[in-house]
Amino acid sequence: MNVPFIEILEWTVKDPNLLMWKFPSQDADIKNGAKLIVRESETALLLSEGKLADVFGPGTYTLTTENIPLLTKLKGWKYGFQSPFKVDVYFLSTRQFVNLKWGTPAPVMLSDQKFGQVRVRAFGSYNVRVADPARFFREYAGTQSVLSVLELQHKLRDYIAPQFGEALAAANIQILDIAGNLQSLNARIRPSIQPYFDAFGIEVTEFVVTSVTLPDDVAKHFDTVTNMNMVTDMDAYLKFNQAAALGKEGTVMSDAAQQGAAMAYMMTAMQAQKQEARPAERSDDPETKLKQLKTLYDGGLIDADEYKAKKAEILSKL
Repeated sequence: MNVPFIEILEWTVKDPNLLMWKFPSQDADIKNGAKLIVRESETALLLSEGKLADVFGPGTYTLTTENIPLLTKLKGWKYGFQSPFKVDVYFLSTRQFVNLKWGTPAPVMLSDQKFGQVRVRAFGSYNVRVADPARFFREYAGTQSVLSVLELQHKLRDYIAPQFGEALAAANIQILDIAGNLQSLNARIRPSIQPYFDAFGIEVTEFVVTSVTLPDDVAKHFDTVTNMNMVTDMDAYLKFNQAAALGKEGTVMSDAAQQGAAMAYMMTAMQAQKQEARPAERSDDPETKLKQLKTLYDGGLIDADEYKAKKAEILSKL
């Protein structure tokens, strides 16, 4: 049984995630004068005897010795295509692949003036396109029959994560200021990672850092400091936290902590009774604030660092 010659070669499988697709020749020979159809955002690569013979951009081509001179050289044909021939045809998508995801598989260690050595995680997205089809095929794709951009995304992540850490360290941005400097980070990281992509014939058209996550202990400390800075009535804040501490049942609070909170609450009540016989102190009086802050600290509701920070803030306003 004779296998029919291939007369038209085109990319017929359409998948938005497909980056490369090999034309299924099924051992059939390509007819001399066959048509090669390459659509916009596509590139066709012809291989003969395992060697890259030619690359075709968008257009329709008639496969003859005139437009595949390298193929003729590889085959050693002196008289042109007098009979059908056999080559491997690969189609590459050269359009942009957008919103690919990246992230740091392990925390990145950074040096911060306030918190010292801190581990952070980062996440974001990026867009790429195949800029050099021949290099991409030789250096990355190889001779796979099908290649998805999802496979490429997983590989590229390994190149992005280390470069993010280096760029963030070079930017010398403090941990609490990262959120306000994401645009600056984007501008720094993209050119720093492009050389790694150039080696595979890939262009990074856009790079975005969407979020940087702080360790739980740093985030908790930051939240506590922020909440304290928002407090305008220290007495109300103290009573609220004491009542909340006393009202917790079945929590992980130790007996000692509960007793400390109870003692702090009783001391506050006694002080309030004594003050009934004299003019009330102004709530914004520094001495009153310092006393309330000390009660908060003695009750175990804030730690030493938070106590010192708030105390220094009150004294600085004298």
